[in-house]
Amino acid sequence: MIMLIFALFLATIITRIMPAFLVGGLNFPQWLITLLNYIPYAALGVLIFPGLLSAVETPVQGILGGLFAMILALFRVPLFFIVSGAIVFVYFLI
Repeated sequence: MIMLIFALFLATIITRIMPAFLVGGLNFPQWLITLLNYIPYAALGVLIFPGLLSAVETPVQGILGGLFAMILALFRVPLFFIVSGAIVFVYFLI
């Protein structure tokens, strides 16, 4: 059991720590840096969208709630109020 834990530790540490050392000395073009900056937003969208469709009774309600949250975000409303506002908005749709 100890050998298995140690092997899993090595596999995890190598894949997480080594890229930081290998990439640290490289100079990337500006277009690649800009592209990589958008990855967290794309990943967040992939994580949120299935929840929009399945968290409420119908997918239309979830999509409307997501659109309402996007409108609030465009107006730079604080995150707490975006989440609370979207919940209240979907509640009144039911």
